[in-house]
Amino acid sequence: MKIYISGKLVAQRDAKVSVFDHGLLYGDGVFEGIRAYNGRVFMLDRHIDRLFESAKAIALEIPMTKEGLTRAVVRTCKANSIKNGYIRLVVTRGVGTLGLNPYLCKKGEIIIIADKIQLYPKKLYEDGMAIVTVGTVRNHPEALNPRIKSLNYLNNILAKIEAINSGVLEAVMLNVHGNVAEATGDNIFVVKDSLIRTPPPDAGILKGITRDVVIELARDHGYEVREETLSRYDLYNADEVFLTGTAAEVIGVIDIDRRPIGEGKPGRVTRYLAGEFHKLAVTSGEPIQ
Repeated sequence: MKIYISGKLVAQRDAKVSVFDHGLLYGDGVFEGIRAYNGRVFMLDRHIDRLFESAKAIALEIPMTKEGLTRAVVRTCKANSIKNGYIRLVVTRGVGTLGLNPYLCKKGEIIIIADKIQLYPKKLYEDGMAIVTVGTVRNHPEALNPRIKSLNYLNNILAKIEAINSGVLEAVMLNVHGNVAEATGDNIFVVKDSLIRTPPPDAGILKGITRDVVIELARDHGYEVREETLSRYDLYNADEVFLTGTAAEVIGVIDIDRRPIGEGKPGRVTRYLAGEFHKLAVTSGEPIQ
């Protein structure tokens, strides 16, 4: 495997960062997870835009233009013969000192990994998955805004631990007000009487690329979609619940906190949007040449 680091493609064994890199020491950096389908990088421009927005929010200067970063992502995919895969694009603050002062880091570090990924077993996409709500509260937007896709994912990891300890693969996190925010790595949608609802950005969510694409697809195909505050009651009494994410794509939820959802299998709206998303994904994106 070839890894892009410090402006070069190197063998995996040679891809190393300094122990003084603030990304390692403090989670000081930002990242994007991106998918490639059918020889194209899906929604790469949106991911690059969000990366730069996250970086700006934490006063991190990315040492490359958007155009240069786009070329680097495609170059890394090509070097690894990626046709269908996953790209992890990371920007750290770079090498600094053991102190917190980020301005002592002279230059940011860019790392690009292109590999395979399978987040959930195929059977769960066919049959649906069970999830739970957990006690780990989503970060307060005025403490660490979840819209910043930072390297510090400890909040999500603690919730993931609760999920796994409960015997499931994913968890719903509530915000400080007790309302639904998102899953540990995915956004969440509910369907009730053909109305699709999802928490708004100010609920404390990452505004997912896949989330936005699914909203656009749903509206283009005649569904009403609202960004509204949701409670656990809304989850339990939904006709359908589904999750969206770059790695997860679109996956149905059939059980939450041991409450069956709808008919106990992925519903009509979920299956339809999953199909439309796949059609779009395999036919659009930045070509890997």
